[in-house]
Amino acid sequence: MWSDPIADMLTRIRNANLVFKEYVDIPASNLKKAILDILEKEGFIKGYKYIEDGRQGILRVYLKYKGDRRNRHHVINGIVRVSHAGRRVYVSKDEIPRVKNGLGIAILTTSKGVLTDKEARELGVGGEVIAYVW
Repeated sequence: MWSDPIADMLTRIRNANLVFKEYVDIPASNLKKAILDILEKEGFIKGYKYIEDGRQGILRVYLKYKGDRRNRHHVINGIVRVSHAGRRVYVSKDEIPRVKNGLGIAILTTSKGVLTDKEARELGVGGEVIAYVW
């Protein structure tokens, strides 16, 4: 039984988003914070806050929706884990994928930190593709 904390986080966000939850709680880690920073900066989530629980801590992620209470639409239409324990996906700076023709983002871990596909192209670095979000 493999445990993949990043896949778990993405699944929790996907499931909470599908039923229009206001927020979802996720066990904290620095990589998860970096991914959430990108999701917030790109406008996929309202934000998140760190809650101390005496152990590793909890990240409370506030989800974002378009429209009013009656006529809501998802801001996150899809969120997919690309690289996982059984199959790591690495790309060079020339192979960085475009998600939904530029409407979505690819999140990569690089030597320069956790970046979006656009930032990685600008800096000219490749890395491991963590997830696609659109």
